[in-house]
Amino acid sequence: MKILGKEVLADSQGVRIVKITIQSLDIAAKAKAGQFVVLMVKEEGERIPLTVVNADPKKGSVDLIAQEAGFTTKLLIGVKAGDSLYSIVGPLGHPTEIKKYGKVILVGGGVGIAEIYPVAKALKDAGNQVISIIGSRNKELLILERELKEVSDECIVMTDDGSYGRKGFVTEALKELLEKSKYDLVYAVGPVPMMRAVSVVTKSFNVLTLVSLNATMVDGTGMCGCCRVSIGKEVKFSCVDGPEFDASQVDWQELLKRNSIYTEKEKHICRLSSVE
Repeated sequence: MKILGKEVLADSQGVRIVKITIQSLDIAAKAKAGQFVVLMVKEEGERIPLTVVNADPKKGSVDLIAQEAGFTTKLLIGVKAGDSLYSIVGPLGHPTEIKKYGKVILVGGGVGIAEIYPVAKALKDAGNQVISIIGSRNKELLILERELKEVSDECIVMTDDGSYGRKGFVTEALKELLEKSKYDLVYAVGPVPMMRAVSVVTKSFNVLTLVSLNATMVDGTGMCGCCRVSIGKEVKFSCVDGPEFDASQVDWQELLKRNSIYTEKEKHICRLSSVE
């Protein structure tokens, strides 16, 4: 799977976010908003899931955005145009249900902004009024602002340190919007604590809220069970039943615990790779 291009979107405070364009005729022809791929950089490496940010059937290419967080994303961010990935599988997961809801709010935090972009574009094309709220630690780590403004009726920017846009969290802007007007859908993607906070805010306003869960995945096709999550009273697999679920039904505490299982091992592997 050939790498057609690579662009550094952010590089600040030890955090790097990169957009990688990959040649894949089949995935480009079939991928829809909300779906993802699972890729391997090297044969001896692990599989990681990444959302399809953009698909161009004419060029046969797909855009993926990755943030350096562990050993494999470090390898991925190190690739160059002309290199090839060992494998890529997709599109996986259920696509977002795109229809005319009416007034919708999309909330993206950090690299989750990359995941709300294709959904925002599709919802706008379906005739919805789209308001996007995007947030990051600082101005340097904000991604896809221009692209989201192009497909949104309004785009609100929040930064933790106030270096750009408004100072504060995305949930503050979300609450203000819900207090002023009625909305038909809220769609949120970002760190688990952020998505959980969004669900707390929207619950009191009785608005349908969907989240795309970043549960730990190994296989990506429902075989391993690593990405299981509790939705209401049922056990679901993020890869085949999701990745989108009703935020009000997610067991957030369980998801946080499961996502932290390999944190120390990932840090250890990253330290070893740095030494090498």
